[in-house]
Amino acid sequence: MVHRVTLLVREGCGSCVRVHGQLVPVCAEAGAVLEVVDVDHAADPELRLEYGDRLPVVLLDGEEHSCWEVDDEELRTDLARPEPFTG
Repeated sequence: MVHRVTLLVREGCGSCVRVHGQLVPVCAEAGAVLEVVDVDHAADPELRLEYGDRLPVVLLDGEEHSCWEVDDEELRTDLARPEPFTG
């Protein structure tokens, strides 16, 4: 299974930039797809309402995995699982 990692960000967010830099190598190692979505310009306005006050947020296979900080080893473990992440 190819996991999808979505990083929810906002322009000008320093933590978002830091977490993106953290995710790039972890996702590459696991063969996961990394997508970055700016909640202020997303097609789905609900993203800003739900996540906009606690960015950056990492979704794994569409489910919230982490917020503000990412534990690389925990993410690696979850990306190594053959089934979709369910939280």
